[in-house]
Amino acid sequence: MKIALILLLVSFTAVSIVETNVYIYGNKGAKKYHYKENCRGLSACTHGVKKTGLTQAKGFGLTICGWEN
Repeated sequence: MKIALILLLVSFTAVSIVETNVYIYGNKGAKKYHYKENCRGLSACTHGVKKTGLTQAKGFGLTICGWEN
């Protein structure tokens, strides 16, 4: 029983958390994040598009693009 519990615990701790990537406007004026690099909301972007993690984008105070909501 103890061995089964230990194996179960090890299997849960071995699972890695995968970060979802999002795309943001490449300038400091970004207000939204986008799941798709070719989102319509990024079409007017002139400073390039940057790839970042969803957690980091939310940490910057960005919200989901209205085209993808």
